[in-house]
Amino acid sequence: MRASSVPHQLRLTRPWPALLFGLGLLALSPIARSQANNAGIAIPVYNDAYSKQVRQLESGDTNIDYRAFRESFLDSEQFKIAANQMTELDKLRKEMHELMAQSSYAEIVKIAKKILSVDYTDMEAHKILQQSYKALGDAAGQKKYHDIEFGLLNSIVKNGDGKTPETAWPVIQITEEYFILNMLGAKLLKQSIDNHGGVFDRMDVETDQGKKTYYFEISKVFKGYSKQGLH
Repeated sequence: MRASSVPHQLRLTRPWPALLFGLGLLALSPIARSQANNAGIAIPVYNDAYSKQVRQLESGDTNIDYRAFRESFLDSEQFKIAANQMTELDKLRKEMHELMAQSSYAEIVKIAKKILSVDYTDMEAHKILQQSYKALGDAAGQKKYHDIEFGLLNSIVKNGDGKTPETAWPVIQITEEYFILNMLGAKLLKQSIDNHGGVFDRMDVETDQGKKTYYFEISKVFKGYSKQGLH
């Protein structure tokens, strides 16, 4: 699934929380832009499919099969490393959100890249990174990570409409579910497991249009849990 426009139901969404932090400001100074760009993403050194595609994406070639890329993360050496760094990732995410409230764009870029160094499939980090680059006036950086963000997103939401178990959105991590619900401007009311014809997360939510239910296909999530020794 390649980067392109998202379905209509995901276009008219609420602004990302705390990303009303000044994207309409004029471009920041070249010094601030340089500070942000000096913080690189660590590319995994392994020879597996995930590592090769992170290298390709970081080179600026964003034309890949994003669903295969996401699924390759579960089979990668990097996934094992990420599983042992969940506490650190939570700390980085909290710090990133705090910096967003301060409009500290260059620092936000650094933290987002640290997250992506651990898990390059993290859509929230790509979203915040590309919007921070926009605030910094870095058009190339903004376009690159925008294309990756929507490539990842489309690899989920263009594989069904999420309205029934049969058309459930396929995810590999629970964080993908909450990212999509946030993009929809949906407030979670109840989560439950639906085992009819597979294994699905049923999400009952409240939206601006009223109460709705979305389904996520989560067999790959349990595959990840198994690899982490969780059941």
